[in-house]
Amino acid sequence: MEQTSLKTWAECAARLVAVAAGREAADTVIRGGIWVNVHTRETLEGHDLAIADGRFAYCGPDASHCIGPDTEIVEAQGRYMIPGLCDGHMHIESGMLTPAEFAAAVIPHGTTTMFTDPHEIANVLGLPGVRLMHDEGLIQPISIFTQMPSCAPSAPGLETTGYEIGPDDVAEAMSWPGIIGLGEMMNFPGVVNGSQQMLAEIAQTQKAGKTVGGHYASPDLGPNFHAYAAGGPADDHEGTCEADAIARVRQGMRSMMRLGSAWYDVETQITAVTKKGLDPRGFILCTDDCHSGTLVNDGHMNRVVRHAIACGCDPVIALQMATINTATHFGLERELGSIAPGRRADVILTSDLETLPIEWVMAQGKVVAEGGTITTECPHLDWPTDARQTVRLGKALDAADFEIHAPIQAEQLTANVIGVVENQAPTKALKREVQVEQGLISPQGGIAQIALVERHRATGVVVNALVEGFGYTGEMAMASTVAHDSHHMIVIGTSREMMAKAANRLGEVGGGVTVWKDDAELALVELPIAGLMSDSPAKDVAAKADQMVAAMQACGCTLNNAYMQHSLLALVVIPELRISDLGLVDVTKFEMTELFEDTE
Repeated sequence: MEQTSLKTWAECAARLVAVAAGREAADTVIRGGIWVNVHTRETLEGHDLAIADGRFAYCGPDASHCIGPDTEIVEAQGRYMIPGLCDGHMHIESGMLTPAEFAAAVIPHGTTTMFTDPHEIANVLGLPGVRLMHDEGLIQPISIFTQMPSCAPSAPGLETTGYEIGPDDVAEAMSWPGIIGLGEMMNFPGVVNGSQQMLAEIAQTQKAGKTVGGHYASPDLGPNFHAYAAGGPADDHEGTCEADAIARVRQGMRSMMRLGSAWYDVETQITAVTKKGLDPRGFILCTDDCHSGTLVNDGHMNRVVRHAIACGCDPVIALQMATINTATHFGLERELGSIAPGRRADVILTSDLETLPIEWVMAQGKVVAEGGTITTECPHLDWPTDARQTVRLGKALDAADFEIHAPIQAEQLTANVIGVVENQAPTKALKREVQVEQGLISPQGGIAQIALVERHRATGVVVNALVEGFGYTGEMAMASTVAHDSHHMIVIGTSREMMAKAANRLGEVGGGVTVWKDDAELALVELPIAGLMSDSPAKDVAAKADQMVAAMQACGCTLNNAYMQHSLLALVVIPELRISDLGLVDVTKFEMTELFEDTE
């Protein structure tokens, strides 16, 4: 599949030279704006931009010599001309949208470049799924670069994925036209301990001259962190405090500071620049995970930049962190990320640098949004049947599948319980006393049941455990086939009967999210593609997601972004306690653990 028709700089250099010199007319001239130059950190009043063949030809104080009879004139009217925004690390699947619909959602917010890691679909569909994401990304009117997922499974031996990714897959993908590097290397214990497979994947990426993404989800900044940096990852987005950000940039890594739907890690780290005075070139803004509701109601990278500014960052420095810093990191400084000759003509007009209203957006020389409304088409692939039939339960589930049997005769047992932490990816490993009734665990006092239902190979396996922190009350259940990273099915509930109904419902519709209360379905978000995404418009998916959030609240949940917490409970690379298809995982030790304490 070929990318959009944008010519390379070399292919159109002769015309760019002729336009800049005034011998030929530009396609478009943006006139009378304030040029925000992220190379020099300047704002230059009374400047024009001349564009030809989708690239900037002339950026200067007067482009009248570039104007011909057919040149389109855009009056900036004294507004700021800023580069299109770049998201340095993100997962399209987190929006519950296909690449086309994700692009359509973020274009009006000024995002013109995304560096995406389709790690989620890799766990479900393997390399063919990655190729589908890559191919649909290439045909969009904005620039979507794909990082080849590195870790499927993310923790070998602790989970079973639909497919496994290895060095040969990485080597193959490095030849694809839209592959920009290796996705986040989440198996940081593997790198630290010298795993041949992990180091081979990094080596294949480095051999191709591409960027290795990092993921060091540990507060330990001692020898293990240094060993990870020595393995080759070039960036990391898992920092949560100023010390994390400083440690990464000191080691020559980029500190990617994220503001997603549930991640609020900019405010605690940007002080490395705003207060410590570190060189901002080492810092990049990103989203990591944004669900459709955030995209529709709050924005995308414009939201992150505004937030960084609100946290005390100079507006132009914040823009650098969302444009040129990102492009430079991926070796694309001469291609995009700034308003300068030869670069892709990605430009936003805004009347204020701090509140950043996105009033007009151009991508690759074409107007793609005006006044918050998209003005272009985002083409879809024809997703094949095998990408739409991925929920294989093997049998109809019933309440008995969700029973937790006491291993010994007792009225009360001490259990290892997953503790949800609001607005954070890590969980707590809690120890709680639980009641036994007729040989079965009967969760009470804020504790609910959690089950992981295997859905890739139709094994019929159901692993049961306990979770605390959602605040669910009454008779309810919630199920989701979005279950990072292996994306089986997570079911949480206070009623085993409804847990079975919720799970079976997702088997019927081919994946998604469903919430049940008092034996009735309150909300359903259908995600038929890999059980992760919908090819419906973002506003439609967001409306159903809003119903899902309301349904969770009706069941007693008051957590902010509780769905994100739900979807991460099988993420066996982030401490402390998680669930997988193999059982409970102690992520502080990277080993399996028992549900009950001292039962021998």
